[in-house]
Amino acid sequence: MADAAGDFLALGISLAVGLLVGSERGWHTRQLDEGLRVAGIRTFTLIALSGGVVALLARRLEPAQGMVLLASAGISLTALLAVGYYRATAAHTDLSITSAVAALLTFWLGALPPFGLGLPAMATAVVLALLLHLKGQLHRWLRLLDERELLGTLQFLIVSLVMLPLLPDRPYGPWGALNPRDLWSLVVLISGLSLVGYFAMRLAGARRGVLLTALTGGLVSSTSVTFALARLHVTLGRADVLAAGILLSCATMFLRIAAVVALLRAELLGALAPSLALGALGLGLPAFYFWYRRAPTAAAPEVPPVQNPFQLIPALQFGALLTAVMLLSRALGEWLGDLGLYLLAAVTGIADVDAIVLSLASTDTSARTAVTAIALAAAVNTLMKGLYAYLAGGSALGVRLLPAAAGAALLTLLPVLSGA
Repeated sequence: MADAAGDFLALGISLAVGLLVGSERGWHTRQLDEGLRVAGIRTFTLIALSGGVVALLARRLEPAQGMVLLASAGISLTALLAVGYYRATAAHTDLSITSAVAALLTFWLGALPPFGLGLPAMATAVVLALLLHLKGQLHRWLRLLDERELLGTLQFLIVSLVMLPLLPDRPYGPWGALNPRDLWSLVVLISGLSLVGYFAMRLAGARRGVLLTALTGGLVSSTSVTFALARLHVTLGRADVLAAGILLSCATMFLRIAAVVALLRAELLGALAPSLALGALGLGLPAFYFWYRRAPTAAAPEVPPVQNPFQLIPALQFGALLTAVMLLSRALGEWLGDLGLYLLAAVTGIADVDAIVLSLASTDTSARTAVTAIALAAAVNTLMKGLYAYLAGGSALGVRLLPAAAGAALLTLLPVLSGA
């Protein structure tokens, strides 16, 4: 009786798989007359149920015989679907093979429950139905992608899913400071955050205003956004609007640091949170002040979108920079103690904070030292971006940004200085 109950349960799951996928296919072709559909809800249900029945029979045979039975049933169904596809394309010139492939997959999903794989079968059926239903949205997303973005996404998948697993997972170099897989994982992490920010900007619309670009582009590279907006001031003016955008973009850097630290070394986040919050607040408040002080009729200027943040060569360059920073941080820590790490944080913060943040968050540096060094790098980087905007955009923009950047840098350091 127990075996019979299990068999009925397996067939019930196979039936549910067919009903789920068939409901989506039937809804998709609901406007067609009877007889004009290659497969609808009834056909998909029968296909999945057939897979369950064949699998039950195969279980009662010798393994080799069972495999032959399953293969024969799959080949027969493939031939039947091929004939149906041929006749459908001849009548309607519809070259889509999606329903035929979905029907073949549904057969094999229906065959899984008798082998104790009911849950994976149902989960896969849900994903299959969703993919089938999202046809229009998926095609629209593809039309939105340009060649650079598709290439950048594929390159990111190469470095994350192909290169990363191939790297050795053991320490190398002086003091065992370099683990190739851990090191490349950090490159993948920061590249992934940049890619997410870039596509958030693309989906929301990069040209809808300075603030939108600042919020989303800042997740990709606040330094790039700072230079882009500062250059606009030379030709467009609008110092208040552009200053607001630059400050808000710089403020997102603190959110990015918080995300990286939370992912890699969450215990630091509590001690680092006051510095990050004060730094973001020190930039955010002046940003909104300048935004609301602009002339009521002054529309936000359109800004050039941030370039696709992932390319293979820059990723390799960032990996080399991260390797150097991690090696230097270990060396300076050994030679000069905490003072060496603070010096390295200040120097690297002139150009970038990601490398030092990743280095300190992924090593066993003491919490107090790591928090101080990260806050110092963020403060130096904030101050430098104010200087970059002054140099690229002129004095009218610089007098608005430099005091705000200096104040935010001081606020960032205040919690670590008061706790020293």
